[in-house]
This record gives sequence, structure tokens and C-alpha cells, in this order.
Amino acid sequence: MMQEAASQIDAHHNERMVHKIPVRNLWLLMLYASDLIRHQGFAKRAMETMPDEIPDLVAEMLTALVTQRLKRNLSRNYIPEEANLWRVRGRIDHLKTACHRLLERGQVACRYEALSINTPRNCYVRAALESLARMGIRMAQAQRCRRLASDLWRLGATSPKPNLAVLATDRFGRHDVADQRMVAAAKLAFELAIPTEHQGRHALLRPDRNIEWIRRLYEKAVAGFYKINLRTQGWRVESGKMIHWPIQAQTPGIDRILPSMRTDILLEHPDTQRRIIIDTKFNSILTQGWYRSESIRSSYIYQIYAYLKSQVDDIDPFSHHAEGILLHPTINKHLDESVVIQGHRIRFVTVDLSTEAATIRKQWLDLVAQAPGELHTS
Repeated sequence: MMQEAASQIDAHHNERMVHKIPVRNLWLLMLYASDLIRHQGFAKRAMETMPDEIPDLVAEMLTALVTQRLKRNLSRNYIPEEANLWRVRGRIDHLKTACHRLLERGQVACRYEALSINTPRNCYVRAALESLARMGIRMAQAQRCRRLASDLWRLGATSPKPNLAVLATDRFGRHDVADQRMVAAAKLAFELAIPTEHQGRHALLRPDRNIEWIRRLYEKAVAGFYKINLRTQGWRVESGKMIHWPIQAQTPGIDRILPSMRTDILLEHPDTQRRIIIDTKFNSILTQGWYRSESIRSSYIYQIYAYLKSQVDDIDPFSHHAEGILLHPTINKHLDESVVIQGHRIRFVTVDLSTEAATIRKQWLDLVAQAPGELHTS
């Protein structure tokens, strides 16, 4: 009963928190979480600006990429087409030819594949430009988006916006890096429209109806932030890395039932031999305890402790003093406590998502700025 009550409290807490996150900060999370950060040099500049300008920055990224592609010719692919021709091309549609009595006019109905720029990726980008132009961005940017969308239409990218299922079948090859960047920017442009429908001219879903989406977004955004800001400082940043139990002996069926371990974010700094495992959680950091009014969730402590202690190895210098951080979002609250257990410092930290973008960035950077010896001890 107590667990059921706690889960209901969590759900209510999450809904209230999501509702109170400013839309501009959802945009900020989306920019950090997008695939675009791996390709574009614009990303670092975007993080330094006001979040209200993020749609303009996305428009700037997309228009710059489209302009580059137009200068070097858009990619083409073979697209199925149908036409009444004066000579046979591809396969003959006998039924259509007979029904329309085309042979009497010297024509034949054909189905064939033609090399065209009317591909799913080009049409998706054109639709993204049209969407950005309607999003209330700066007038000059909106005009540029409309002009480029018109250029793509005139060149032949005229099909409707493809759905994600169609786009997923479009594979990128080794020589399609420029297209991959362009499609990533277009995808971000469409994602920007998801939380904007808090109030405004467009009818979209409210952010508090997308708790699972924002939960995943938060994890990806934190990882993306560290990839941008720490790699230049000598840190190795990995997300979603699997770590393994130090198994010495096992029964034949244990592999089917032993849970795996996957870290949300793993940071390593070779020069200082620091390793930090960050586990993001999208709920309240404190819950109702058995013998006290509030308590840190025991299952989370067991989880981060297992991540740290299971990896201790004599030949791995990073493992002996690895640090663990449980990182929770919050609204208008702050908590930063730590404890050292068997040589491993574990921190319990919240990040206030209702503050300005610069403050959120500072909170994330402060997590790794202090070496363990510099932290407060009791």
C-alpha cells in the first residue's frame, strides 16, 4: 500500500513539475538532446544565447545547411513514377492502357523509376523550412526559410512531408554526411513545435501530457550538454554504456535472469584519473520514509552503489575512487548532499529547471568542477 501511495505521489509530482518547466527551457533541453550537436559547430554558440532565440538559431542552422547543399546539388534517388508515354519505359500498365484506349493515341501507360530530388529527405527538409517560417522567428530568418522552401519546391521536392516511418527507411551512406546534418536540423525544427503549444496560435499537445517524452529528453539533454562542454577539457563522455558484473562463476541459466547494468552518463578524465557515473532520474529526489518524514530512495542508492563497487579492479586506476551522482530535476528547490561510502563519493543533487538557461548550465558544470577533496564533508 505504501509503495502504491508513493507511486501516485510521484506521478502527481511529475505532472506538476512538467507543467511548471518554462517552454524556453524545454527548447534548451531539446537542443542539447538533438542529434544535431554531433554535427554542427553552431551548437556551442546556441548554448550561450537566450533560450527564446533557439528557434531562430535552429532556423539559422537549417538554412545554412540547405544553402550549402543547394550549392553542391541536392542528393537524388530513384523514385517510382507513372506516366503515359510515347515509348515504353519500365513496365507497362496493361489495364490502364486498355481502359483509357491509349494505344489509339500512340501512347502506353508505364511504371518506372526515375532519378529525382523528390526524395523523402528533401521533402522533409522543405516541410521543416515551411514550419519554421510560421513559428514566429525573426522576419529575416522567416523570409529566408520561405525562399529556400520555394527553391526546393521549384527544383522538384514537391511531395508532402513524409512521416517518420518513411523517413526511417531512408538510409544514409558514407557520402551522405551533409544530408544527415540537414535532416537532423529539420527534425529538431519539427520537435521545437511540440512544447510550444502552451499558449499561442498553434494547437499542439501540452508538455504535461508528454511526461515519458520529457523524461527521455532530460537524460539525453544532460548527456548532450557534457559532450559539448567537457570533451574540449579532456573528458571522455559516454552515454548508455553497458557495464558488466565481475562474475567469477555462474550456473547455466543465470544469463537469462541476471539484470544488466547500463549507465546513463559516464565521464572520465585521464589526467586526473576521475570517473563520474551520473544517473538521471525524473522524479522527486526524496520520498516518504518509514521512520522519518523524508528519505532518499533506497533503491537508487543501491543502484549507484552497485555501479561503482562492482567495477573496482586492481588494474583500473579509475575504479577505486569513482564518484556517483544521482541527478534529479526540480522546480524552485535545491538539494546537494554527499556521502563517502568505502572510498566512493555519492552525491544527491537537484537541478532547478525553472531558472534561466545560464543557471542550468552552471549547475551542470558545477557537478564536475569540484574534485572530491574540495567537497564539504561532515
